[in-house]
Amino acid sequence: MKLREILKGIDIVSAKGNLDIEISGMVYDSRKIMKGNLFICVVGYAYDGHSYINDALQKGAAAFVVEKDIHIEGRAVVRVNSSRSAMPILASNFYGNPSQKLKLIGITGTNGKTTTTYLIKSIMEVNNQKIGLLGTISTQIGDKVYVSSRTTPESLDLQSLFREMADRSIDYVVMEVSSHSLELGRVEGCNFRTGVFTNLTQDHLDFHKTILNYMNAKKKLFYMTKGTNIVNIDDEHGRMIAEEIKKLETPLITYGIDNKADIMAKNIDITSKGVKFTFVTPEYETELYIRIPGKFSVYNALAAASAAYAEGIRKEVIKEGLSKAGVVPGRSEIVKTDTPYTVIIDYAHTPDGLRNILASVKQYAKGRIITLFGCGGDRDKEKRPIMGNVAGEMSDYCVITSDNPRSEEPIDIIRQAEVGIKSTGCDYICIENRRDAIKFALSMAKPDDIVLLAGKGHETYQVLKDRTIPFDEREIIEELLREEV
Repeated sequence: MKLREILKGIDIVSAKGNLDIEISGMVYDSRKIMKGNLFICVVGYAYDGHSYINDALQKGAAAFVVEKDIHIEGRAVVRVNSSRSAMPILASNFYGNPSQKLKLIGITGTNGKTTTTYLIKSIMEVNNQKIGLLGTISTQIGDKVYVSSRTTPESLDLQSLFREMADRSIDYVVMEVSSHSLELGRVEGCNFRTGVFTNLTQDHLDFHKTILNYMNAKKKLFYMTKGTNIVNIDDEHGRMIAEEIKKLETPLITYGIDNKADIMAKNIDITSKGVKFTFVTPEYETELYIRIPGKFSVYNALAAASAAYAEGIRKEVIKEGLSKAGVVPGRSEIVKTDTPYTVIIDYAHTPDGLRNILASVKQYAKGRIITLFGCGGDRDKEKRPIMGNVAGEMSDYCVITSDNPRSEEPIDIIRQAEVGIKSTGCDYICIENRRDAIKFALSMAKPDDIVLLAGKGHETYQVLKDRTIPFDEREIIEELLREEV
């Protein structure tokens, strides 16, 4: 494709060189440059793409998009106000605007995004649709599965995936849309058919600084949606968003349990096996079942069923799709242990996420609840004592340990979480090494106890200061139990 065609819709500050040059590919990472590529120089938090222009030249880059006054002899150089803002448009143009050929359903919120995408996927598959999925755990294109590196890919990678999906005749793409991706413009140029809001609680304040900024980032999705917006109005921020976006031309569907909404759940029955409830819509009522226990599962099922309802999916299909949906990896996942106690792995890494899983466990726990948790390094520090408080108030015993400490000292993070647990009176211990902490939690478990390992969920690694190490809690549990034999 000619560079001139790729630049359609871009606000250009200046352009030098041959704009009719053929571009073989586009990259923002100089390590991936191949001959004939367009190199987009993005200014990031840790790196500045402009610093790698010489590397790009040596590897054969044919043209550059920059946001600084730079001259490169013999190359096309296009200056824009923001390379990051231009990239999604450039990418969409280069890949032929693939999202216009797909039906995109975007899910945003603090908690529940991953599970909701999996539930929608299950419903759509029962409806004989070819589905693509993009999210925290993986990217799935038909029967192909890629491990995800972030919740929502960078715009260039995202449009490349959309192109592959369109080429494989995917019907619907169900994707998690993170607040970072909305704030940084990664999803600009995406043709969203449906937007779903699950909830909003404290998280990512290291990036957004305030809850209001965080909400405003999430809200951007609903101004991008062309079909239907779906919002949980039991959530206070959901009510604020719904009040604002109801003025848009895009239809709005609200859902909830406690507040009167367009779609509601009634007659809720929660057991250790799952949840049953009556799905109440403006047109009909039907009984739904999902194999993940907890009130939060009702909300996730409501979100998924509401999205399917908005798409005109029959109630019989919604019912079958939810009942067939398996447990999502690392979300209230019961580990097979052959022990008299139960071990659960959950991704809960926010105060609300931890509260939700513990509230669910308390509904069916016969013995003690032993909660092992940590907090991520280089992330919102304010939530650490709050998580300690939640764990202490809702558990019988706690083990505070490391999560992904990143560049921080693990013991410093642990001490900050410990502040919150001290006021609860809950017995606890601090064990920095997470493997040792898991060993201790399992060793103290008695019949009918529930050991909750919170924070890692689907992750099979641990991010330390100087390296990332393999860390699959399922494998570690198996190893530790073999050692006891």
